[in-house]
Amino acid sequence: MFCIFHPVRHIAQMTYELALGDRTYSSWSLRGWLLFEKFNLPVKTRTAPMYSDAFSDMLADFAPARLVPTMKFDGIVVQDTLAMAETLAERHPDAGMWPKDPAARALARNLVAEMHSSFTSLRTDCTMNLRRHYPDFKPSDAVLKDTARIEQLWALARTEYGTDGPWLFGGYTIADAFYAPVATRFASYNLPRTKVSEAYIQTHLNDPAFRRWRAMGIAQNYVQPGYDLDLAEGVWPGPAILPAKAVLQGPSENANCPYSGDPVTDYLELDDRIFGFCNPFCRDKTVADAATWDGFMEIYQK
Repeated sequence: MFCIFHPVRHIAQMTYELALGDRTYSSWSLRGWLLFEKFNLPVKTRTAPMYSDAFSDMLADFAPARLVPTMKFDGIVVQDTLAMAETLAERHPDAGMWPKDPAARALARNLVAEMHSSFTSLRTDCTMNLRRHYPDFKPSDAVLKDTARIEQLWALARTEYGTDGPWLFGGYTIADAFYAPVATRFASYNLPRTKVSEAYIQTHLNDPAFRRWRAMGIAQNYVQPGYDLDLAEGVWPGPAILPAKAVLQGPSENANCPYSGDPVTDYLELDDRIFGFCNPFCRDKTVADAATWDGFMEIYQK
């Protein structure tokens, strides 16, 4: 499925293609997508389940890349989130992807580089899983060593440069895109954290862009083998969602999909009201987290 996001006026009109893996599990894909979504860069996305034939077929169109995320533009292919981030920041200098202050920018690059190359135990023991919350997970000493270092970096950035906003350097930067999947790991596996870290994690979980990403992953309804743990599950620790549910038939209050404008064929119910969408994916991503979709909320709040 293709989704097109339109740029704000001050960014040059250039469209990228972006290859992604599973939204629920691919932490690298989340980082890559946020680089476009959070900075209003135009992108056409393609997704496929990891380890599948469809995944290989998708990447064949992004040769010579072997991994996700991968972007291409003007015949150029760039894989790996760090290379993508630097390329996009260079091509869109007015987007504010790095902090303006030189010292803050240097620290942000340090944090990104360390995230890119470190925290192996956290990555291995706590794979990103946006469908699950394990309140009784017991982290190893190696994982706790990783999280202690991460919290040290977060506290440094927030103390020195984050006083003007909720993100590491106040406003959203590339560093926040890189640490978004880390924040979800703290949430999924109930890892111990300080009050400073908890506030930063909740900023990610409440971010509308992240919520839309997670909702689209739930709508894909794909469970990747090997990612779930045999542990008791709790409720996802993000914001409460509206109690929408899929239903088989209308009529709906709206005749056209709030996203595509096409005639409705699939339906959900919320507060004893029926709303329609042009396909099951549009419906299911709305069921997953209705409040984060502006198009839907415009008709719901009428």
